[in-house]
Amino acid sequence: MSIARLVITALFVDRQSPAEAAARYGVHRSWVYRLKARYETEGESAAAPRSRRPHTSPTAAAVAVVERILELRDTLAKAGLDAGPDTIVWHLANEGIQISAATVARKLTTADRVTPQPHKRPKSSYVRFEAKLPNETWQADFTHYQLADGTDAEILTWLDDHSRYALSVTAHHRVSGPIVLTTFRKTVASFGIPATTLTDNGMVFTTRFAGGRGGRSALEHELRRLHITQKNSRPNHPTTCGKGRPVVDACCGAGVVGSAVVGLASGSIARVDRLVAVRHAFVALVACMKPCERSWAWGHSLSRPQLGWVMPILDPHDVSVIVT
Repeated sequence: MSIARLVITALFVDRQSPAEAAARYGVHRSWVYRLKARYETEGESAAAPRSRRPHTSPTAAAVAVVERILELRDTLAKAGLDAGPDTIVWHLANEGIQISAATVARKLTTADRVTPQPHKRPKSSYVRFEAKLPNETWQADFTHYQLADGTDAEILTWLDDHSRYALSVTAHHRVSGPIVLTTFRKTVASFGIPATTLTDNGMVFTTRFAGGRGGRSALEHELRRLHITQKNSRPNHPTTCGKGRPVVDACCGAGVVGSAVVGLASGSIARVDRLVAVRHAFVALVACMKPCERSWAWGHSLSRPQLGWVMPILDPHDVSVIVT
């Protein structure tokens, strides 16, 4: 029984005074008088719990801001780009609107723009990692994708694990060992030699589960020649090498690869490289880049004099390739 019900019983059944009821149950006498007046007016509903929500909230987000949040959510999602709270906050900041990602998340949930997925593994259970230095570790993986004309393609990515800079993004009919070797050599020619590589256990990367048949793969021979340490994920642990997947998802969602013919993939991938290089504009990659904010800066990631090369620098505020 609630304290309000006990006080009402003491007042109207035991015929105690408000002062006696307040002393008996350890509550303030003014509250007892208000409860008594409410009971005489409303009856039994006076003892029900009442909302403590304030009548006004001066710091609440303005209606126009909430409408803009929902508009950005719909626009980005329709374009196939990342439409999470961090991305929306970035767009609002460019419009002069300061708001927290937590507030954006609440507004999206309230407006039923978020699909609950309670079956998904909580992010707190993942053990995240990142290389401490540029060219310390390169990750490689390829993703299956179907073009608009129904043609099957595979997109091969090489990225730096320190900055998550997409070093190479290429599309092929089928990714093979020679293709992996060719793209690796081109990437090395542009960005230097990494200390280690990290891939899954696909036959194009390693033959360690091939039962000793066929010898080493082309990539394994090249890594041994360059004295590069090769690291492979454990079987059935796809998230270990999954940092390149957001790059592919964002590019395909934006139609960068989806409208291309594999034979002309080099032309489409050129735009991918531009989108990835525009770090602050390519909002579809904000979510996957956010964890390394602490050790990654725009200038440091683009210019690496200690390695003797400089990445192409594009305008970080150019958003024309994202939302018009």
